[in-house]
Amino acid sequence: MIYLDYQATTPLAPEAYEAMVPLLRDQFANPHSAHRPGRAAAAAVEVARDRVMAATGMEGGRLVFTSGATEALNIAIVGAARAGKAQGRTKIVTIATEHAAVRDTMLALAEEGFEAVLLPVDGEGLVDLDAARATIDGRTALVAAMLVNNETGVIQPVAALADMARAQGALFLCDGVQGFGRIGLPRAADMIALSAHKVHGPKGIGALWLRDGLTLPPLIHGGGQEGGLRSGTLSPALCAGFGVAARLLVSRHAEDAAHIERLWTLARALFADWIINGSVAVRYHGNLNLRRDGLDGARLLSECRGIAFSLGSACASGSGRPSHVLQAMALSDRQARGSVRIGFGRYTTPTELEDAARTINEAAAGQSPSS
Repeated sequence: MIYLDYQATTPLAPEAYEAMVPLLRDQFANPHSAHRPGRAAAAAVEVARDRVMAATGMEGGRLVFTSGATEALNIAIVGAARAGKAQGRTKIVTIATEHAAVRDTMLALAEEGFEAVLLPVDGEGLVDLDAARATIDGRTALVAAMLVNNETGVIQPVAALADMARAQGALFLCDGVQGFGRIGLPRAADMIALSAHKVHGPKGIGALWLRDGLTLPPLIHGGGQEGGLRSGTLSPALCAGFGVAARLLVSRHAEDAAHIERLWTLARALFADWIINGSVAVRYHGNLNLRRDGLDGARLLSECRGIAFSLGSACASGSGRPSHVLQAMALSDRQARGSVRIGFGRYTTPTELEDAARTINEAAAGQSPSS
């Protein structure tokens, strides 16, 4: 199997796996217990927290571990919206191409009386900053935007959006999942959501970074762990795996970036007959979202059984609906259904990419608009 679905998840780094095993097998104590084994487990959690914090590159703030980015985003969005409502702010703003963890959470809040605004994007998937400027006002509680789009790889101007939010007294949340460790996180953000399994860490662990002085009402109540914001027993093993993965992001940054650039150049040549969805100039190069006229993407996926790639977001790929991201970019349903996403990263070899491209191109050539 050739794995080309790095936006859905990444292979677990061997170093992260090795860090997790002792904490699963031997050092299994509850990190919230007061006895010696518990304190040792808690120490492992704090080492991991420091490593993830360092990898963000953010100055100050605090890092709260969660079960994943979806929970981190929900804590931030619901908490910020409810805190804003107490101040008379009932508008929440995001981009139409956001991940469902942001988009659907905001739409759910609209059912509670909030005004949820989805900012439009242009044909390249970039947010309309004029529309954002006209929308973000003194009634806005929260502006949320992803740094790198999970389906297209397009990099949004999050710094500009953060400045607009701050000028109106609103909070700014960055979904940093796809950009963490690859491009710089926005220094002006109030909150940043992260995920371990997108950066060669384990599944089931994520984090929410919050700037100094920011307090939110909790979404989950219980034992008061994580400073009272996120109750629940932490897994030291998952935290440790995340911490090592984050440390590798820093130590391997130059090597990984150079590798991605080589693969991007090769992929552009191998798929020269395809149309790239989203901005070519402003994007993360480990994500290649492609389309061909007359292509049936689902059929192509089934015909290329030895290759793992996708039609878009793994979270929504089973819905049968065209990508809301591509639709927001004014692609027709037919064009959206004829699109595929190829993602590569640290462990992808040029030979694998060449072999996969050969199979995908041959299968695509076998399709016709009438087939």
